Amino acid sequence: MLIPQQKPLDEILGYLEGENRIFLLGCSGCADGWEAGGEQQVLRLKQELEEHGKIITGLAVVDMLCNKALTALKLAAHKGEVRAADSVLVLTDGAGVQTVAELLTKTVHPGCNTLSSGGGHAEWKEAERCVECGDCVLEYTGGICPIARCAKHLLNGPCGGSQKGSCEVDPDIPCVWQQIIDRLTRLGELDKLERLVAPKNWSVSLSAGPPVKRVSGQWAPFGEIDEDG
Repeated sequence: MLIPQQKPLDEILGYLEGENRIFLLGCSGCADGWEAGGEQQVLRLKQELEEHGKIITGLAVVDMLCNKALTALKLAAHKGEVRAADSVLVLTDGAGVQTVAELLTKTVHPGCNTLSSGGGHAEWKEAERCVECGDCVLEYTGGICPIARCAKHLLNGPCGGSQKGSCEVDPDIPCVWQQIIDRLTRLGELDKLERLVAPKNWSVSLSAGPPVKRVSGQWAPFGEIDEDG
């Protein structure tokens, strides 16, 4: 189980600046259990957003938002309301937000941060898409996580080793930053990458930051040549 915590309202309103019509999605799994995105929290946020002049085109709560097939069925049942919205605001952990982003060619906003569960993890296979960093950046990366899905945990664009859309560390997997750039381009939101993402406070994350190893007697980022052999 992941631990979602709803972002401050001011931060959410900042994400929605310039948008008037919003579709809300909650999750009756982890988000409901931690009182961050269940039905009550979705209804409360609906009221708060309406008080700030937003129009809620519709809302839905999915049993497990990180279950792609289940979420696809729910979105299909609300496709008119989703189509009428400028964007979709998702109240759940990072795995669920990314599931929704994969299903929609529409802006998807994260409404929660995901905190470390102290070693526990989500039950779904998509769990590896969220490392519970405590400060979700999916708003700026098109709903694709560069921390969980980049071998180097890069926050501000691809490394110089990425070639032809493949990861330098493992050429058999796609470069997630290429995927981010492609999605933001399709959404007309490539300017989001102009925002510089500050270094993370890894103490609140599950992984405690990028892995390191010994290089010539010193600790260095994983992936550098170990001169000691």
